[in-house]
Amino acid sequence: MPQPAAPRPKEARLFRNNRSQAVRIPVEFELPGESVLISRDGDRLILEPIHKKGLLALLDGWEPLDDELPTVEDPPIPPRDVF
Repeated sequence: MPQPAAPRPKEARLFRNNRSQAVRIPVEFELPGESVLISRDGDRLILEPIHKKGLLALLDGWEPLDDELPTVEDPPIPPRDVF
């Protein structure tokens, strides 16, 4: 299935937000999420959305533990009825 055509380049406004420079991104260029990774390539700034990983994806990326878990010598303390 072919990809939809990318939006044509469009002029965007720069402004100051406290001591940082910011850009108003037109709605057709809107990025998902709350954070981006920014890098520079010559005169170009490249913004890439940072996708949050779910817990299962995070756990899937971890290497399995090779070590055996230690044996617990003392059993846990039984719960007390405090009322």
